[in-house]
Amino acid sequence: MGMGAEPDNSWHRSLASALEWWDSAGVDVLVEDEVRDWFAKPAPHRTAPQPEPAVAAPLPAAFPQTFQEFVAWRTGDAAPEAGWHRPFVAPAIVPDAVWTILIDMPEPEDSDTLWGGPAGALLDRMLAAVGLSRDSVQLVPLCFARPLTGQMPTNAASTLVELASQFLSFVRPKKLLLLGHAATRAVLGAEAWPPELRLHDVNRYEANTQVVATYHPRSLIERPAAKSETWKHLLLLSRGPSL
Repeated sequence: MGMGAEPDNSWHRSLASALEWWDSAGVDVLVEDEVRDWFAKPAPHRTAPQPEPAVAAPLPAAFPQTFQEFVAWRTGDAAPEAGWHRPFVAPAIVPDAVWTILIDMPEPEDSDTLWGGPAGALLDRMLAAVGLSRDSVQLVPLCFARPLTGQMPTNAASTLVELASQFLSFVRPKKLLLLGHAATRAVLGAEAWPPELRLHDVNRYEANTQVVATYHPRSLIERPAAKSETWKHLLLLSRGPSL
């Protein structure tokens, strides 16, 4: 800068302009107490730790010896579903039942009894088509309470399947209808799905049991076209393989 020249105050004007803009925007205080290095690499983002899924309750060393004691244990504090914070819904047991029906879980509408909603209404029509009713069948769920997700927890699946097997050993079903993928997998294995027009002979539950797998009523509500295939499954279990 030569002698006699006026000093360049452009940076003063720029700073004044920036301060005026901040003031107009309402920024009148510092938002950080410490000096920040704006060129430093940001710290890696860390997500909040997620809670571990609940571990299924261990099976008892010896199962209760009577059916009543077993049902009481299955709906008590030691049951795998006790930590789900959902109401227990006991199986619908019928003396001398013609069929035993294995399902996955209670429906969202259930509180005291199993399947009082749309799925139950469709089941009633399915049974009536082969001359049966709720009075002649018993309904047994894998889960005695409905999980919040509506899906069987993977960490409890093997325990629930073993408990269902023990339950069926008490009731000794002669004819067993499996509704849906979870029930079919529990008895016949994953390779049995999708269901075939096949009558399975199972000697596992203190009885010689005829078993047929078919689609869950929830699936039939969503896919009515599968009703014709389900009708054939019902006839097979009702009348045998002679058709």
